[in-house]
Amino acid sequence: MAVDLLLGLQWGDEGKGKIVDVLTADYDIIARFQGGPNAGHTLEFDGIKHVLRTIPSGIFHDKAINVIGNGVVIDPVVFVQELDGLEQFKIDYKSKLIISRKAHIILPTHRLLDAASETSKGKAKIGSTLKGIGPTYMDKTGRNGLRIGDLEQDNWKEKYRNLANKHEALIGFHDVQIQYDLAELEKEFFTAVERLKELTFIDSEEYFQNAQRNGKTILAEGAQGSLLDIDFGTYPFVTSSNTTAAGACTGLGVAPNQIGEVYGIFKAYTTRVGSGPFPTELFDEVGAEMAKVGHEFGAVTGRPRRCGWLDLIALKYTCQINGVTQLMMMKGDVLSGFDSLQVCTGYKYKGETIHHLPYNIEAENVTPIYTEFPCWKEDLTKMTDPSQFPAELNEYIDFLEKELEIPIKVVSVGPDRTQTIHR
Repeated sequence: MAVDLLLGLQWGDEGKGKIVDVLTADYDIIARFQGGPNAGHTLEFDGIKHVLRTIPSGIFHDKAINVIGNGVVIDPVVFVQELDGLEQFKIDYKSKLIISRKAHIILPTHRLLDAASETSKGKAKIGSTLKGIGPTYMDKTGRNGLRIGDLEQDNWKEKYRNLANKHEALIGFHDVQIQYDLAELEKEFFTAVERLKELTFIDSEEYFQNAQRNGKTILAEGAQGSLLDIDFGTYPFVTSSNTTAAGACTGLGVAPNQIGEVYGIFKAYTTRVGSGPFPTELFDEVGAEMAKVGHEFGAVTGRPRRCGWLDLIALKYTCQINGVTQLMMMKGDVLSGFDSLQVCTGYKYKGETIHHLPYNIEAENVTPIYTEFPCWKEDLTKMTDPSQFPAELNEYIDFLEKELEIPIKVVSVGPDRTQTIHR
């Protein structure tokens, strides 16, 4: 059985959690393959809004097993808070949630290092969420990290202490003032680790091979978005992991030839959180209206999202590097009622017109070229079938499919799992 992937194609916040929740009924296993607890996947059903940070979005379905892969970095304190949030819904997470032994652990000192590093950058800061994710991945590639499997070893606290001491020395190197009580942070951390150890730890690459052999259906769930990929994103304003399709192979231990469908999720417009270039960003009342209607605030951080028109050049790029086979357009309902719609179909780049994503898309190098479309006035949120779509929405979708050469199979018209229309 192939492993299907679900990926964000923009700068994150595309609505992946909702779609995983919708698709989970068709899969036996939902697996998260990268990222950390800065990624808030929002699910809404039965009048309740749920925000998951590390736990895969299939946790609310009875039959699905949820796997946290080796490519994920886990903060035990945040993770236990998520578990506590599930208990009120009487979810038996001990039987439904398993963790790769090769996943790395975020230490309290990783969060402190993150804060010190970001503070030291001043105006040049990259917009870190200060969750300790970047420093944890740095320790991973520097071969210093503490992993889930280490918690099964007798000397894990010795490993912890050696790494925490190193971090404290590095905090001093940044020469900034940050206030913290490490003893208090460690008390919370060690308590959370004991809860974490109650779950099942697995050798995930062996687990997935056996699952495929036994005919299990698997959906790999990405965090953030493709334009935040450490290699292919808008560097250095990116995350610290591979958010693209290749990251699923290294983040789970799945061979490339085992990948099946690649579902690409994108908003009908574009948003971005934090710093970094954003060619189609709007600074007027249209952008403000998008943010208001779309409730564009981070599910975890609460930070406002910058809003702008759909960037088709960037979307083509991420479709190509991911090998997307199906597209899902989110938040089509947010655009209802605008005077007209704009889609970026090219860039003016250093005096030339180009139709690909260049190395540098900072504002001084790139000016978007727009194609205008009429906008629909109808409220999409009550629609249940594509036959109800207004002509203007169909024109918008048809244009995107023609340009991207990939079918748009799903259109989301609201946050609830029921507001998902299959085409």
